Formats: sequence, structure tokens, C-alpha cells
Amino acid sequence: MKNRREFLKISAVGSVGMMLLGSASAKAAAAIDRKSFGVGIQLYTIRDAMAADVRGTLKKVSDMGYKNLELAGYSNGKFYGFSAADFKKIVGDLGMVNLSSHSAVESKGITIESAKLMADAHAALGVKYCVQPWVNDEDRTIEKYKKMIGDWNKVGKIMKEVGIQFGYHNHNFEFKKVDGLVPYYDVFMKEMDKDLITMELDLFWASKAGQDPIAMFKKYPGRFQLIHFKDMRTNQPPFFDVIKDDVCNVGDGVIDFKKIWAAKDIAGAKHLFVEDDNQGNGKPFEGIETSINNITTKILK
Repeated sequence: MKNRREFLKISAVGSVGMMLLGSASAKAAAAIDRKSFGVGIQLYTIRDAMAADVRGTLKKVSDMGYKNLELAGYSNGKFYGFSAADFKKIVGDLGMVNLSSHSAVESKGITIESAKLMADAHAALGVKYCVQPWVNDEDRTIEKYKKMIGDWNKVGKIMKEVGIQFGYHNHNFEFKKVDGLVPYYDVFMKEMDKDLITMELDLFWASKAGQDPIAMFKKYPGRFQLIHFKDMRTNQPPFFDVIKDDVCNVGDGVIDFKKIWAAKDIAGAKHLFVEDDNQGNGKPFEGIETSINNITTKILK
């Protein structure tokens, strides 16, 4: 009984803490109209909360001042288990926009029928972007990259027909040499139809791979419509493992987001999304609150 009382006491304190955080976030957002900055969030950042409570989680995100959403929950025509119409209404009623969605085309390929289903579902949701987020380890060969990019170009064309821009989100492995080639530059940027596929540059992973985002913008102007704001605690030599413990809140690390975003016109960048693979290292809502506060008071000012 003593242990149960202590558990209930701790749970109550935690609940009050979340209520206070929500109240403080809403007040801060209202004080400076954070939504006017158009800051987006990749919902993978709070995936556990989305799995547990879609409506409640989105309400917290809106109260913090996030405007644009990038989804990570599409499957068979539905979004986080909701129809496109229902999910669109939930988000719209909260004053937010479904701007983008991560939806993978598997290495085995995609049929025209399934590509059209994906395109039609996203068109009904009203997104402007649909993004390929990942390539599995076993598919990271030059031959398989080329085959997948051929499929992505086909998907990009189908998406274009319904008013959606297809895209690709990088990690760090695309910058590691394979058979003497750097896939990102020697295959991806060459093989992708730039009118059908835009790049969503993840600043954390590109930086971990030793890349200079501004130099990338200058080399390929106009090809980076979407940018992931993800910070890191430390600089280090080019790093190609998938360990991500160095992720931290945007503005609390070493990436110079203000300088990079100042080159957005060269990049062709139109939108930014906060992302944290580690879900705030156990404190996802505190993490995304800190990130949007830093972005709206320091980086975009």
C-alpha cells in the first residue's frame, strides 16, 4: 500500500507538471504568436505520444505554437489510423496544417496501383510534400540505389499529377563511399529528376557525415525545399554509424542554424521541421518546447 501511495503521488506530480508545461507553452506561444513563424515538426519526434493519444498529443503541439506537421504514420490509405478526411479535420480544428508526410517506397518496388493509392490518400489529406525517409541496410548498394531512384522518379511523377512534390530525406550513410562513389552526390543528385524529387536536408545527419550545408546549397541551388532542424552536442570527424545519442534540442547544440537558414534562398528552402530521433531523450514535450522557443526567439529573429 505504501508503494502504491508513493506511485500515485509521483504520478499526480507528473501530471501536474505536464499541465503546467502545457499552460506555460500556450502562454509563451500566444505572447509572441509562434504560429506566425511557420515552424514545423516531424511527428516521429513524438511517436510514442502519437501512438498513445493522437488528439491529445496534437493539441499539445498546437498549444506550443507549431504550425506545420510532417507525418510519420501513413499505412494503406490511412494516417495514424484515421481516414484522410478525419485526420485533416483534427489538425485543421487545431489551427495547424498537414504540410508533409514521410511515406516509404520499399526497395522491392511499387506498383502503379499502390503509388496512386498513396498519392490519392495524401492529396485528400492536403499535403504539399510526400517524402521517402529511409533506405534499409541491405539495399545500400549502387545498383539498388539506382533501381530505387528509378522507382522514386515514377512515384514523383504520379505525385506531381495530384499536386504533391515527392522528396528524399537523408541520413549520414548516403555520404559514405560505396565502390568508390559517394551515393548522395554521384548517384542521388545525378539520377533523381530534380523536377520530380526535392531533397529534405537533415542538418544533423549531413553535419555528422562531415558535410557543409551551405556548400551543398551552392553546389545544387534550388534543390532543398525542406530542411530538418536537428541539433547535435559535439562536432567530430565524419561519422557514419547510426548511433544518434548526440541529438539535442534545436539551439542547444553546435549547429549554426541562423547562418544556414540565411542561405535558404540559395537552397530553395521553403519549410523547416524540428526533428529529434531520440524523442527528447525521454522528455519529448520539454524538448520540442525548448526547440520552438529557441527557433522563434533566437534563430528566426
